[in-house]
Amino acid sequence: MDELNLKEMIKSILNEMVDEVSPVINDDTTKASISTIQSIKPQEVEEGFIPDITEVDIRKQFLVPDPVDKEGYLKMKSYTPARLGLWRAGTRYMTEPSLRFRADHAAAQDAVFSYVNEDLVKELGFVEVSTQCKDKDEYLTRPDLGRKFSDEAINTIKKTVQPNQKIQVIVGDGLSSAAIEANIRDILPSLRQGLKMFGFDFGEVVFIKHCRVPAMDQIGEATGADVVCLLIGERPGLVTSESMSAYIAYKPTIGMPEARRTVVSNIHRQGTPAVEAGAYIAEIIKRMLDNKASGLDLKEK
Repeated sequence: MDELNLKEMIKSILNEMVDEVSPVINDDTTKASISTIQSIKPQEVEEGFIPDITEVDIRKQFLVPDPVDKEGYLKMKSYTPARLGLWRAGTRYMTEPSLRFRADHAAAQDAVFSYVNEDLVKELGFVEVSTQCKDKDEYLTRPDLGRKFSDEAINTIKKTVQPNQKIQVIVGDGLSSAAIEANIRDILPSLRQGLKMFGFDFGEVVFIKHCRVPAMDQIGEATGADVVCLLIGERPGLVTSESMSAYIAYKPTIGMPEARRTVVSNIHRQGTPAVEAGAYIAEIIKRMLDNKASGLDLKEK
Protein backbone atom coordinates (compact mmCIF):
# COMPACT_ATOMS: atom_id res chain seq x y z
CA MET A 1 0.00 0.00 0.00
CA ASP A 2 1.49 3.33 -1.05
CA GLU A 3 1.59 6.45 1.16
CA LEU A 4 -1.35 8.15 -0.59
CA ASN A 5 -3.65 5.17 -0.09
CA LEU A 6 -2.56 4.90 3.52
CA LYS A 7 -3.48 8.55 4.20
CA GLU A 8 -6.88 8.08 2.55
CA MET A 9 -7.55 4.99 4.66
CA ILE A 10 -6.69 6.90 7.88
CA LYS A 11 -8.99 9.76 6.90
CA SER A 12 -11.79 7.30 6.10
CA ILE A 13 -11.48 5.55 9.45
CA LEU A 14 -11.49 8.85 11.36
CA ASN A 15 -14.55 10.02 9.44
CA GLU A 16 -16.41 6.82 10.32
CA MET A 17 -15.44 7.14 14.00
CA VAL A 18 -16.74 10.71 14.19
CA ASP A 19 -19.94 9.89 12.29
CA GLU A 20 -20.69 6.88 14.48
CA VAL A 21 -20.38 8.68 17.83
CA SER A 22 -21.99 12.02 16.97
CA PRO A 23 -25.68 10.86 17.13
CA VAL A 24 -25.34 9.53 20.69
CA ILE A 25 -24.24 12.70 22.44
CA ASN A 26 -27.03 12.99 24.99
CA ASP A 27 -25.39 13.70 28.34
CA ASP A 28 -22.22 15.02 29.89
CA THR A 29 -20.72 11.61 30.62
CA THR A 30 -21.15 10.45 27.05
CA LYS A 31 -19.73 13.74 25.76
CA ALA A 32 -16.72 13.29 27.99
CA SER A 33 -16.05 9.71 26.92
CA ILE A 34 -15.87 10.59 23.22
CA SER A 35 -14.27 14.04 23.40
CA THR A 36 -10.88 12.70 22.34
CA ILE A 37 -12.25 10.97 19.24
CA GLN A 38 -14.18 14.04 18.17
CA SER A 39 -11.18 16.32 18.72
CA ILE A 40 -9.15 14.46 16.09
CA LYS A 41 -10.62 15.73 12.83
CA PRO A 42 -9.54 14.18 9.51
CA GLN A 43 -8.13 17.49 8.30
CA GLU A 44 -5.73 17.47 11.29
CA VAL A 45 -4.06 14.31 10.02
CA GLU A 46 -0.80 15.42 8.46
CA GLU A 47 1.70 13.13 6.81
CA GLY A 48 -0.12 10.08 8.18
CA PHE A 49 0.06 11.05 11.87
CA ILE A 50 -2.53 12.25 14.38
CA PRO A 51 -1.59 15.05 16.85
CA ASP A 52 0.86 14.08 19.62
CA ILE A 53 -1.15 13.62 22.82
CA THR A 54 1.94 14.32 24.95
CA GLU A 55 2.09 17.89 23.64
CA VAL A 56 -1.03 18.80 25.64
CA ASP A 57 -0.16 20.98 28.65
CA ILE A 58 -1.66 19.13 31.63
CA ARG A 59 -1.66 22.34 33.71
CA LYS A 60 -4.13 23.87 31.24
CA GLN A 61 -6.15 20.79 30.38
CA PHE A 62 -9.61 20.90 31.97
CA LEU A 63 -12.28 18.33 31.13
CA VAL A 64 -14.85 18.71 33.95
CA PRO A 65 -18.28 19.51 32.43
CA ASP A 66 -20.28 22.39 33.98
CA PRO A 67 -17.88 23.17 36.87
CA VAL A 68 -19.03 25.38 39.73
CA ASP A 69 -15.78 27.38 39.73
CA LYS A 70 -13.78 26.78 36.57
CA GLU A 71 -11.45 29.76 37.12
CA GLY A 72 -10.59 28.59 40.62
CA TYR A 73 -9.96 25.09 39.35
CA LEU A 74 -7.67 26.34 36.59
CA LYS A 75 -5.77 28.52 39.06
CA MET A 76 -5.19 25.50 41.27
CA LYS A 77 -3.99 23.44 38.29
CA SER A 78 -1.52 26.15 37.27
CA TYR A 79 0.49 25.48 40.45
CA THR A 80 0.95 21.74 39.91
CA PRO A 81 1.41 19.21 37.11
CA ALA A 82 -0.79 16.77 39.05
CA ARG A 83 -3.61 15.22 37.02
CA LEU A 84 -6.53 17.29 38.30
CA GLY A 85 -9.83 18.03 36.60
CA LEU A 86 -9.71 15.11 34.15
CA TRP A 87 -13.24 13.85 34.78
CA ARG A 88 -14.45 10.33 33.97
CA ALA A 89 -16.53 8.16 31.66
CA GLY A 90 -18.77 6.24 34.04
CA THR A 91 -16.42 4.83 36.67
CA ARG A 92 -13.37 4.92 34.41
CA TYR A 93 -10.88 7.47 33.19
CA MET A 94 -11.74 9.20 29.96
CA THR A 95 -9.95 8.11 26.80
CA GLU A 96 -7.56 11.07 26.51
CA PRO A 97 -6.24 11.04 30.12
CA SER A 98 -5.94 7.25 29.96
CA LEU A 99 -3.87 7.40 26.78
CA ARG A 100 -1.78 10.26 28.17
CA PHE A 101 -1.02 8.24 31.32
CA ARG A 102 0.17 5.31 29.21
CA ALA A 103 2.23 7.59 26.97
CA ASP A 104 3.96 9.26 29.93
CA HIS A 105 4.64 5.87 31.52
CA ALA A 106 6.14 4.61 28.27
CA ALA A 107 8.34 7.73 28.01
CA ALA A 108 9.62 7.12 31.55
CA GLN A 109 10.51 3.52 30.70
CA ASP A 110 12.27 4.58 27.50
CA ALA A 111 14.29 7.17 29.42
CA VAL A 112 15.57 4.50 31.81
CA PHE A 113 16.36 1.75 29.30
CA SER A 114 17.73 3.80 26.40
CA TYR A 115 21.25 5.18 26.05
CA VAL A 116 22.51 8.69 25.40
CA ASN A 117 23.13 9.08 21.68
CA GLU A 118 26.78 8.32 20.88
CA ASP A 119 26.79 11.08 18.28
CA LEU A 120 25.95 13.63 21.00
CA VAL A 121 28.81 12.40 23.19
CA LYS A 122 31.24 12.73 20.27
CA GLU A 123 29.81 16.08 19.13
CA LEU A 124 30.41 17.65 22.54
CA GLY A 125 33.89 16.13 22.85
CA PHE A 126 33.32 14.31 26.13
CA VAL A 127 35.88 11.92 27.60
CA GLU A 128 33.78 8.74 27.73
CA VAL A 129 34.15 6.06 30.40
CA SER A 130 31.84 3.49 31.97
CA THR A 131 31.32 2.19 35.47
CA GLN A 132 31.64 -1.52 36.22
CA CYS A 133 28.07 -2.22 35.05
CA LYS A 134 27.96 -4.26 31.84
CA ASP A 135 24.44 -3.34 30.73
CA LYS A 136 21.19 -1.67 31.84
CA ASP A 137 19.91 -4.72 33.67
CA GLU A 138 23.02 -4.87 35.83
CA TYR A 139 22.92 -1.11 36.29
CA LEU A 140 19.38 -1.30 37.70
CA THR A 141 19.96 -4.35 39.90
CA ARG A 142 23.50 -3.57 41.11
CA PRO A 143 23.67 0.10 42.18
CA ASP A 144 27.03 -0.59 43.84
CA LEU A 145 28.68 -1.30 40.47
CA GLY A 146 27.38 2.02 39.15
CA ARG A 147 29.59 3.78 41.71
CA LYS A 148 32.85 2.06 40.78
CA PHE A 149 35.30 2.14 37.86
CA SER A 150 37.77 -0.35 36.51
CA ASP A 151 41.48 0.48 36.66
CA GLU A 152 41.36 0.98 32.89
CA ALA A 153 38.62 3.63 33.18
CA ILE A 154 40.51 5.51 35.90
CA ASN A 155 43.69 5.43 33.79
CA THR A 156 41.73 6.85 30.84
CA ILE A 157 40.54 9.73 33.00
CA LYS A 158 44.03 10.44 34.36
CA LYS A 159 45.52 10.46 30.86
CA THR A 160 42.91 12.73 29.27
CA VAL A 161 41.84 15.07 32.08
CA GLN A 162 44.09 17.79 33.44
CA PRO A 163 44.80 17.09 37.14
CA ASN A 164 44.21 19.39 40.10
CA GLN A 165 41.79 21.74 38.36
CA LYS A 166 39.57 24.11 40.26
CA ILE A 167 36.45 22.61 38.68
CA GLN A 168 35.77 19.21 37.11
CA VAL A 169 32.46 18.80 35.28
CA ILE A 170 30.99 15.33 34.76
CA VAL A 171 27.93 14.22 32.80
CA GLY A 172 26.26 10.94 33.77
CA ASP A 173 23.38 9.18 32.03
CA GLY A 174 21.87 8.09 35.35
CA LEU A 175 18.26 6.95 35.21
CA SER A 176 17.26 9.18 32.29
CA SER A 177 19.19 9.41 29.05
CA ALA A 178 16.37 11.66 27.78
CA ALA A 179 17.26 14.25 30.44
CA ILE A 180 20.83 14.51 29.19
CA GLU A 181 19.81 14.80 25.54
CA ALA A 182 17.18 17.44 26.35
CA ASN A 183 19.31 19.70 28.57
CA ILE A 184 23.05 19.25 28.14
CA ARG A 185 23.50 21.46 25.06
CA ASP A 186 21.97 24.41 26.94
CA ILE A 187 23.35 23.96 30.42
CA LEU A 188 27.06 23.56 29.63
CA PRO A 189 27.49 26.90 27.78
CA SER A 190 25.47 28.65 30.49
CA LEU A 191 27.60 27.09 33.23
CA ARG A 192 30.82 28.01 31.45
CA GLN A 193 29.70 31.59 30.86
CA GLY A 194 28.61 31.96 34.49
CA LEU A 195 31.96 30.66 35.77
CA LYS A 196 33.91 32.97 33.47
CA MET A 197 32.16 35.93 35.08
CA PHE A 198 33.83 34.85 38.34
CA GLY A 199 37.19 34.23 36.68
CA PHE A 200 36.87 30.44 36.49
CA ASP A 201 36.47 27.85 33.74
CA PHE A 202 36.56 24.07 33.28
CA GLY A 203 38.37 21.82 30.84
CA GLU A 204 37.53 18.35 29.56
CA VAL A 205 34.08 17.06 30.49
CA VAL A 206 33.88 13.40 31.51
CA PHE A 207 30.85 11.38 30.37
CA ILE A 208 29.97 8.35 32.52
CA LYS A 209 27.88 5.49 31.15
CA HIS A 210 25.81 3.56 33.73
CA CYS A 211 26.41 6.31 36.27
CA ARG A 212 25.31 6.55 39.90
CA VAL A 213 25.84 9.75 41.87
CA PRO A 214 28.74 8.50 44.09
CA ALA A 215 30.77 7.79 40.92
CA MET A 216 31.74 11.47 41.12
CA ASP A 217 33.65 10.79 44.33
CA GLN A 218 36.12 8.39 42.71
CA ILE A 219 36.70 10.83 39.86
CA GLY A 220 37.22 13.60 42.40
CA GLU A 221 39.98 11.60 44.06
CA ALA A 222 41.50 10.58 40.72
CA THR A 223 41.65 14.12 39.31
CA GLY A 224 42.31 16.09 42.50
CA ALA A 225 39.76 18.75 41.48
CA ASP A 226 38.63 21.24 44.12
CA VAL A 227 34.99 21.13 43.05
CA VAL A 228 33.28 18.30 41.16
CA CYS A 229 29.94 18.98 39.45
CA LEU A 230 27.95 15.99 38.19
CA LEU A 231 25.07 16.62 35.78
CA ILE A 232 22.95 13.46 35.80
CA GLY A 233 19.60 12.21 34.53
CA GLU A 234 17.15 11.72 37.38
CA ARG A 235 14.59 8.99 37.93
CA PRO A 236 11.76 9.80 35.48
CA GLY A 237 8.13 10.06 36.52
CA LEU A 238 4.75 10.71 34.95
CA VAL A 239 5.28 14.49 35.00
CA THR A 240 8.45 14.45 32.91
CA SER A 241 11.10 11.99 31.73
CA GLU A 242 13.60 14.79 31.05
CA SER A 243 14.54 15.95 34.55
CA MET A 244 18.22 16.42 35.27
CA SER A 245 20.00 17.29 38.52
CA ALA A 246 23.38 18.72 39.44
CA TYR A 247 25.27 17.15 42.35
CA ILE A 248 28.15 19.37 43.45
CA ALA A 249 30.78 18.72 46.11
CA TYR A 250 33.96 20.34 47.40
CA LYS A 251 36.87 17.85 47.26
CA PRO A 252 34.62 14.75 47.24
CA THR A 253 36.03 11.51 48.64
CA ILE A 254 34.92 7.89 48.35
CA GLY A 255 32.45 7.01 51.11
CA MET A 256 31.78 10.59 52.17
CA PRO A 257 28.35 11.38 53.70
CA GLU A 258 25.63 12.57 51.35
CA ALA A 259 25.31 15.71 53.48
CA ARG A 260 28.48 17.01 51.80
CA ARG A 261 26.71 17.27 48.43
CA THR A 262 24.78 20.30 47.22
CA VAL A 263 21.96 19.43 44.84
CA VAL A 264 20.12 21.45 42.19
CA SER A 265 17.18 19.36 41.00
CA ASN A 266 14.26 19.55 38.56
CA ILE A 267 16.28 20.93 35.66
CA HIS A 268 13.91 20.66 32.70
CA ARG A 269 11.69 22.86 30.55
CA GLN A 270 8.72 22.68 32.96
CA GLY A 271 10.90 23.17 36.03
CA THR A 272 14.14 25.16 36.19
CA PRO A 273 15.25 25.78 32.57
CA ALA A 274 18.73 24.49 31.75
CA VAL A 275 20.13 27.96 30.93
CA GLU A 276 18.93 29.38 34.24
CA ALA A 277 20.21 26.33 36.14
CA GLY A 278 23.68 26.70 34.60
CA ALA A 279 24.02 30.27 35.83
CA TYR A 280 22.78 29.29 39.31
CA ILE A 281 25.21 26.35 39.54
CA ALA A 282 28.08 28.70 38.65
CA GLU A 283 27.18 30.87 41.65
CA ILE A 284 27.12 27.82 43.93
CA ILE A 285 30.54 26.68 42.71
CA LYS A 286 31.94 30.16 43.37
CA ARG A 287 30.65 30.01 46.95
CA MET A 288 32.16 26.55 47.42
CA LEU A 289 35.57 27.72 46.26
CA ASP A 290 35.39 30.79 48.47
CA ASN A 291 34.30 28.86 51.56
CA LYS A 292 36.04 25.54 50.86
CA ALA A 293 32.86 23.67 51.74
CA SER A 294 29.75 22.12 50.22
CA GLY A 295 26.43 20.60 51.29
CA LEU A 296 25.34 21.34 54.84
CA ASP A 297 28.78 22.74 55.66
CA LEU A 298 28.27 25.42 53.00
CA LYS A 299 24.87 26.37 54.40
CA GLU A 300 26.46 27.09 57.76
CA LYS A 301 28.95 29.55 56.24
